[in-house]
Amino acid sequence: MDEALLRSLTPTVLTVLVRRGADFAAAEDAVQDALIEALRVWPADPPRDAKGWLVTVAWRKFLDQARSDSARRRREDLVEEEPTPGPTPDADDTLQLYFLCAHPSLTPSSAVALTLRAVGGLTTRQIAEASLVPEATMAQRISRAKRTVSGVRFDQPGDVATVLRVLYLVFNEGYSGDVDLAAEAIRLTWQLAGTIDHPEVAGLLALMLLHHARRAGRTAPDGSLVPLAEQDRSRWDTASIAEGIGILQAALARDRLGEFQAQAAIAALHADAFSAEETDWVQIVEWYDELLRLTDNPVVRLNRAVAVGEADGPRAGLAALAALDDSLPRHTAVAAYLHERDGDPETAARLYAEAARKAPNLAERDYLTRQAARLNAGRRR
Repeated sequence: MDEALLRSLTPTVLTVLVRRGADFAAAEDAVQDALIEALRVWPADPPRDAKGWLVTVAWRKFLDQARSDSARRRREDLVEEEPTPGPTPDADDTLQLYFLCAHPSLTPSSAVALTLRAVGGLTTRQIAEASLVPEATMAQRISRAKRTVSGVRFDQPGDVATVLRVLYLVFNEGYSGDVDLAAEAIRLTWQLAGTIDHPEVAGLLALMLLHHARRAGRTAPDGSLVPLAEQDRSRWDTASIAEGIGILQAALARDRLGEFQAQAAIAALHADAFSAEETDWVQIVEWYDELLRLTDNPVVRLNRAVAVGEADGPRAGLAALAALDDSLPRHTAVAAYLHERDGDPETAARLYAEAARKAPNLAERDYLTRQAARLNAGRRR
């Protein structure tokens, strides 16, 4: 055991943890724990990359401590928030309404649509866009669902899978728009996790926490959209990231993989990278392959094409994209990005402008318009 090597690497490892968002005192504790682990493990199994080993172990030690502190604070907050004796407040039956609307007499797609409209408060257009169907089709689906349950007693709750799908869609709509809607989806999923011991409930909760942790970095002070690669990661909520990763790890350990766990694993790889350049795109592609095995979803294939473009180069990403229907939402925007990465600014600028015209909201339209203008200005110089 080269103790001199350990001492020489300690300042470097400590610096890496602080740069990743750990406060200095917590980073020191984590590094000390990693050094103790090295003294125990290295004599029998010395690593090929001593620095990388120490950074990885120290960061895991820090996350473990952050999760423990977060859980302790949550327990303390719950004690402080206990109401003083008085009239008993009305029970929150929102989650029960989700289960009742997911009635066994409805198909899963109809149950999702009805619940989003009746309980989630989403418009028919929002539900249609989330489901990748025309608005008129969704309106008919909701009307049929209402007729189906009009004479039914709501005393048979629906299944967990349908309720999870609804909560996921409510969160997605809230995440891209109304923050309160996303927070409500998280609250209900926490509530569901407290009543049902199911790895996919935990997977969805982890996914929501990991995405929501990046909320502050998604927009600039002027309200404009900031893509993931350009976000200020110091604005991310590291406590929520640690909490989400902890919940995910516990779910994955049960070896009952589902689509929400796979999506959360992808989100965790993004959240755990100190910078965009350090993102483990190869592993992200592998998780997208797992996700496609679980659910052959065209949006998953679109996102996988982006990941392939990052892992194997833009030509590989464009090849993956070519196999997809070009009417898929955001297909044109992905094509523009990959063409720009491939050194074709003229095609990219044209596609960015086209994507802007198809954008589902004002923030995305403005962002894509700026990208097109940037490339056009560069070509004129």
